[in-house]
Formats: sequence, C-alpha cells, structure tokens
Amino acid sequence: MQTDSQYKGYFVLLIFLLIAMFFVNISSGSVSIPINEIFNAFFGSGASKQTWQYILIEYRLPKAITAILAGGGLAVSGLLMQTLFRNPLAGPFVLGLSSGASLGVAILILGASTFGGFLGSLLLSEWSLVLASALGSFLVLLSVLAVTFKIKDTMAILIIGLMFGSVTSAVVSVLSYFSNAEQLQQYIFWSFGSLGNQSWSGVSILCLCFFVGLFLAIFSSKSLNALLLGENYAKSMGLQIKKTTFVIILATSILAGSITAFVGPIAFVGLAVPHLVRQFYKTSNHFILLPAVLLCGALLMLACDTVAQLPFSELTLPINAITSLIGAPVVIWLLVRKRKLFF
Repeated sequence: MQTDSQYKGYFVLLIFLLIAMFFVNISSGSVSIPINEIFNAFFGSGASKQTWQYILIEYRLPKAITAILAGGGLAVSGLLMQTLFRNPLAGPFVLGLSSGASLGVAILILGASTFGGFLGSLLLSEWSLVLASALGSFLVLLSVLAVTFKIKDTMAILIIGLMFGSVTSAVVSVLSYFSNAEQLQQYIFWSFGSLGNQSWSGVSILCLCFFVGLFLAIFSSKSLNALLLGENYAKSMGLQIKKTTFVIILATSILAGSITAFVGPIAFVGLAVPHLVRQFYKTSNHFILLPAVLLCGALLMLACDTVAQLPFSELTLPINAITSLIGAPVVIWLLVRKRKLFF
C-alpha cells in the first residue's frame, strides 16, 4: 500500500504532465505555433498573427478540451464497469452503448438509399451524426435499464448487454450489404473516431454530460468500494444493490454515450487506463482511483491525439487506431504479468 504523501505526489505529477501535454497538443499540428504565442493568445493581447489566433481558439482549443473530456470520461466509465461486474476485461461499451450509437449512425448513413431521400436530407444537418448516435445509445440505455429492474444478477446484465451489441452489429452488417461504396466510406470514417471539428456549442453540451456522469460516479464511490467485497457483504452494510447498479449504469451510459455521440467509438482507453492506474497506485479505494483514472485517461487521450496529428504534416491519423495501438499492448502486458487486478 502507498502512503498518503505518495498518493499526493502521484496526483501532482499527473496534473503537471496533463498541463504540459495540453500545451504540447495545442502547439502541434500542420501549422507550428510557438509556446509564447499560445500564452499571448490565451492570457495576453492575442497572437501576433490573426491566423494563429483563429486556429488556436476555434480549432485546437476545442479539440484539446474534447480530448480531455473523452479520455477522462471513458476511463472513468471503464473503472465503473470493471468494478460493477468484477471483470478486468469489462469496458465502457460492454452494455452495448457503442453498438447502439453505431446502429443509429448506420441507419442514418447506410439507410439513406434503403429508406429513401428523407434520411439523405438529414445528412446535410450539422448535428445529424451526433443526434443519430445519441439516439441509438439512448435506446440501448433504456433497454439495459429496463433489464436492471427485472434481473438482480449483474453478470446476467453483462451478458444481455453483449447480446444487445451482437444484435445491433448484425443490423449494421445488413445495412452495409445494401449500401454503396460512398456511404460505406462515410460510415467507416465515423467509426475511426475524430476529436476535431467540434464547435464550442458541441463542447459545451459534452461538458454538461461529462460533469453529470462524473457527479454520479463520485456519488457512487462508497458503493463501489463495498461491491469489491462481494454483493452479500455489501447488502449486510445496508447497500441497495439494485439502486446502486442503476446509478452506476446510468453514469456509465451518460459518459460513454455522450462521448461516442460527439467523437465516435474510441477503443481501449476505458479498458486499459483503470488497470494502469491500479498498477501504480496499488489500491482498490475508489476515492483515490476515480480522480487518478480521470487524469490518466485525459493525459493518454491528449498524447494519442498529439501522435495522430503527425506534426508538420497535413495528415491526421484515425484516433481510434492510435488508442488501439497503445491500448492493446498494455492489456497484453498486464495479462502476461499476471498481477492481481483487485477482483
């Protein structure tokens, strides 16, 4: 076990690294902007070039904030799911939320030719993909929440969530079969994930969803600690299992669903980050794990986005590919080491 001073030291280090990576991310891209110009743009009279000011305020700053919210939110969601199901391979999308979002987008993009011109006209809307993704996640959420009132066994809820994912994936496959190459390409680009092209209104909505989900997660910290000792022990402490499960699933759904709606499905962050944090902090106390996972997730997503930007190049790699390239080796490393994962 670590001491309180060691925990504080880790948190200070994480905050410092997060701030440093934030400015590295802001300064990177096809147009290199000096650090002093960034400080002038944010805290002074503005950057010396109007184009730099526009790039920083209208493009890079919203993208960096989106990366922090997405990374932190997915990491917290992964921690909640791993604790609830006591499964080290559970992630934020085990309830089928990502599949539901994919189905909503697939119906909008791939169903345009199948269902007529109405869906095609919706594609012209700026918020069309966000709304379709959010609606798909919301419908799956309602289904999962309905199940939680009927079934007491959390493992059964996990299996049902996976089945929802299988059904929606099957429908997407059918839609893909009847779609043309242009529609398939648009859908595949969405599935790659993207942190860019976020308006300030979109970032504001994502912030609201993020803080609501985070509040519910923090509110559940004591319950999460009790669940680690088993449901029977938690019940003996007066914990209402059904109510706790409902709140945890709701928090995960708000976080993962809203993030997927705005940036697309992002893999491995929610799965890998909680394990990484446990390796360093060596604790199962969620009052410590939650802020640590939040900071590490945000840091990792900023780092992945910086790599994906390919500095001094106009090309940008899919963020989903970068997170998978980093996350998959981490999970393999954890399994090979066979360390205790607090489950």
